[in-house]
Amino acid sequence: MALLITCLVLAFIFDYINGFHDAANSVATVVSTKILSPFQAVLWAATFNFVAFFIAKYIIGEFGIANTVAKVVLPQFVSLPVIFSGLLAAITWNLITWYFGIPSSSSHTLIGGFAGAAIMSQHAFGAVHLEIVLVIASFIVLAPLIGFTISLLLAIFTYWVCRRANPYRANKWFKKLHLFSSALFCVGHGLNDSQKVMGIIAAALFAAYQEGLPLGISDITAIPTWVPFGCFTVIALGTMSGGWRIIKTMGSRITKVNQIEGVVASMAGALTLFLTEILKIPVSTTHTITGSIIGVGAVKRMSAVRWGVTKQLLVAWILTIPVSALMGAGSYLLVCLFI
Repeated sequence: MALLITCLVLAFIFDYINGFHDAANSVATVVSTKILSPFQAVLWAATFNFVAFFIAKYIIGEFGIANTVAKVVLPQFVSLPVIFSGLLAAITWNLITWYFGIPSSSSHTLIGGFAGAAIMSQHAFGAVHLEIVLVIASFIVLAPLIGFTISLLLAIFTYWVCRRANPYRANKWFKKLHLFSSALFCVGHGLNDSQKVMGIIAAALFAAYQEGLPLGISDITAIPTWVPFGCFTVIALGTMSGGWRIIKTMGSRITKVNQIEGVVASMAGALTLFLTEILKIPVSTTHTITGSIIGVGAVKRMSAVRWGVTKQLLVAWILTIPVSALMGAGSYLLVCLFI
């Protein structure tokens, strides 16, 4: 029972860290264009992160991404030591990347750690559902590419529509639109990222059922109501803690954005996240908004994008799953010494 409680606590800690780690992604363009102060921006993001709970439960009516994450490891190989080890690895990697201001993917960190621990527990890749892992991994490339494409097309269309607009009036309208598009992106962030932790908690409760412990669930997709409510609440609290190192990278180091570009980038990111919600695929909000920001920068001119920074981000993204998987495997070996 103690290990189950520890796993639940670690899952919520990860959710909290995810909030301040990824807060920058949802408010970077709002802060960099000076519509809101950093403090106002994280409050804004936290509010709409929590609003996402009600949209998922009462409008969408399901938590599809949570179910996908829960099925990364085959049911017969899900155990509390595996989940505990995966969470340790994910939290460690998230804190390292946050400290150095690297906008890595919390999604892929969590999935990599979970999968790595399961593989080590069985000494076989057959412990994980490879099809699900490969689909999730493919979106390391597809998510920013989709964000980039939508952003590029939206930017071209917006500039064409506004080609004769009064600059002062247009800027006034785009400030309001920027807040709206940022709110949509924050909702998408809440929908996507909170559900990943829900999936891990569902797996932990399923493992508890297998061991005859209280709180256990017999069906990994039958998530109790307290789980989503807790996850959405905690990620909102984490978001209010901020993430200023990553805001600097996302808001200004990739490319400078004005009001119009901020609206387009946020809207493109939101549309990408809503699409992946429909497809029930956990993706990185970091990857999504980065692709969108690059898209608006490329419309001006390709040289407006700082490709050196972009290459560094890409390397970090590609390394996240294998590094966190290795950390998950190492954590499992350490855990086995004490359990």
